Amino acid sequence: MRVLGLIVEYNPFHNGHLYHLEQAKSLCNADFVLCVMSGNFIQRGEPAIVNKWARTKMALQCGVDLVIELPVPYAMSSAEFFAYGAVKILSDIGVVDYLCFGSEAADIDTFNIIAEILVNEPESYKKVLKQELSKGKSFPSSREIALKSYLTKKGNNITDFDTLIGSSNNILGIEYLKAIKRLKSRITPLSIKRINNSYNSKEITGSISSATSIRKYIQTDNNQLHMVLPPNCLNILEDEFNTGRGPVYLNNYELSILSSIRKMTREELKQLPYVSEGMENRIKDAAQASGTLDELIEKISTKRYTRTRVQRILTSLMTGLTSVELDTFNKFSGPQYARVLGLNHKGRQLLSNINKITRLPIITKTANFSKSCNPLLRRMLEIESYSTDLYVLGYQNPLYRKAGQEFTQNVIVLK
Repeated sequence: MRVLGLIVEYNPFHNGHLYHLEQAKSLCNADFVLCVMSGNFIQRGEPAIVNKWARTKMALQCGVDLVIELPVPYAMSSAEFFAYGAVKILSDIGVVDYLCFGSEAADIDTFNIIAEILVNEPESYKKVLKQELSKGKSFPSSREIALKSYLTKKGNNITDFDTLIGSSNNILGIEYLKAIKRLKSRITPLSIKRINNSYNSKEITGSISSATSIRKYIQTDNNQLHMVLPPNCLNILEDEFNTGRGPVYLNNYELSILSSIRKMTREELKQLPYVSEGMENRIKDAAQASGTLDELIEKISTKRYTRTRVQRILTSLMTGLTSVELDTFNKFSGPQYARVLGLNHKGRQLLSNINKITRLPIITKTANFSKSCNPLLRRMLEIESYSTDLYVLGYQNPLYRKAGQEFTQNVIVLK
């Protein structure tokens, strides 16, 4: 039995995802496909365009057998902790043989070289990293310079290094390999080269286009979506839109975010994840002087504090996650459970095998674990539940804004 693991957002599931899924299955001759998927909030610190249950249906209808949720503290985390959380789940459930990810380079050997440096952190690498951070540069920029310096000194001149380390999916791929090494996981990493436009491209350029461009066109021109989404995914998306459960954007929470910051003290803001070096003052002052969410983010962002980092801070504020809690989760083995969002008949068989050997509690009914004796598991579920209660407030249709949907929504079963 060969089990392929994927780490995904499917925001929304498009033709590029279908290409990757089919290529990955073929590459490792997989019998089963399991994915760990972000829930209602995603890694860029934004709400998903439609909810996690709709995106689970898309995944199942396109060939995934079992969908497991990446808990929200990791789903909207930095690349390092996003990767760690997802790989930890894949590793702990005990059945996954391969992790296949898309990347711009698809160069596992080079990724391994860089991941090894980042795991071991040689002194000369750390010295340059510290120097660059002291100049006020962002962590990604500082790390890139430190890596390049270390590799050059070792005589390992990687071709087109700047492009490799500057590409979103390459960076995530390196983080996946880091996590596999740190966890001493038996999972074999594989990569498939992305085709057509880049991850951050804002233009639809053909049948395979970026999720960024697709989300942009959802706002402006739905007529092109049939070109870039599998028909069954387009039907699910349109059903969500027609019933008023999407599209959901960060701006839907504009007044809630502004009012929350204005009510919070600087000390309370300081407790949020990714807030450091007096950043709480910048956030507080920006909220006092801003009338829109875009203006707020613009005033907080700098070269060091990227827009994505700022958005993660704002979504953490909404969900109630603190820096201390995130550190505690990481200290005590990361994700505390594997929560099933959906499955098909093959997924049911796979889940049966997982239940025999998993090191994580498997959750199919949230209510059964809401009073768990494990306080970290219980708190992680509380954050997930609260994040969904907030997410649904972004719906256009008030009929679907009721709280408690984490406890009323059943696992999606594709028959």
